[in-house]
Amino acid sequence: MKRLLHIATTTAVALVCAVSLATAEDLREQALEVFRPLPSTIPAVKDNRITTEKIELGKALFFDPRLSASGVFSCNSCHNLATGGDDNLETSIGHGWQRGPRNAPTVLNAVLNEAQFWDGRAEDLKAQAKGPVQASVEMANTPDQVVATLKSMPLYVAWFEAAFPDEDDPVTFDNMAKAIEAFEATLITPAPFDAYLNGDDAALTDLEKRGLALFMDKGCAACHSGVNVGGHGYYPFGLIEKPGADILPENDRGRFEVTKTVDDSYVFRASPLRNIAVTAPYFHSGRVWDLGVAVAIMGTAQLGEELDDEEVEAIVAFLGSLTGTMPAIAYPVLPPETATTPRPRAELQ
Repeated sequence: MKRLLHIATTTAVALVCAVSLATAEDLREQALEVFRPLPSTIPAVKDNRITTEKIELGKALFFDPRLSASGVFSCNSCHNLATGGDDNLETSIGHGWQRGPRNAPTVLNAVLNEAQFWDGRAEDLKAQAKGPVQASVEMANTPDQVVATLKSMPLYVAWFEAAFPDEDDPVTFDNMAKAIEAFEATLITPAPFDAYLNGDDAALTDLEKRGLALFMDKGCAACHSGVNVGGHGYYPFGLIEKPGADILPENDRGRFEVTKTVDDSYVFRASPLRNIAVTAPYFHSGRVWDLGVAVAIMGTAQLGEELDDEEVEAIVAFLGSLTGTMPAIAYPVLPPETATTPRPRAELQ
């Protein structure tokens, strides 16, 4: 009798284990139909061959506040690589301490987005890099002034010549943007979720796996999919239930400002969710500081789902598995100014 009981127990345990393994394998197979792990090498970008020289130049430019009219703000000011690639403010502070209209998205893994900015108005990081430099509420500079500033410093001239060796006049506004794009293409952050997609069952906890299953089953992955878990496609904010003006400001109509198409009113690019746990506050308005609250809002606004506390907890746990490892970045020593370097100005124009 004892032997029969032992055999029955062993068989039952084996069946449970087999079902668990099958379920775990099924979950990963389902996930791989929706998501892709990060690339293991620096992604190629359109019309901009990435080289070591271009990356190093781009890093210097990314951290250099002299690209701004005031000499105060750099790319890193709003996309701080020490704090998740954003500034952790509702909306960014720029020239003359003005506030921008939207929350700064993270620059981490941004090279993998379909387009840049919440409304997708920049097709790539080259185009994106030019925008803030010229925006009056951000860096408030001009292309001519930027080029004059860079050409005034011999070390920058030498770095541009090394990065763009086939050009007679390499110090240009376009090349500034290309160099910044090359550096930003290196900001890839592999996360536990990537290890899981690549076959490591132990990379995610049971709670994170439950959150992943819910994320797919509830429909979150309909918009937030692919390698960046979002960053592509445009969707109305409030597809099922429009949030209040405290979350969805009435004066920001999203992609409508780009296309002037009525159907694009309050339409925004799906946010990439990598590193979302460390990039509060949330949404283009930056009005929500708690990730669980943001998940619950998306449930009602986009899916028509009233997620319960346990479901929210599990989805938040899964989103935490998207927090990746930053590449090692040494703060650059920037070229010194010369007597011909344009002087900073802080006044509003």
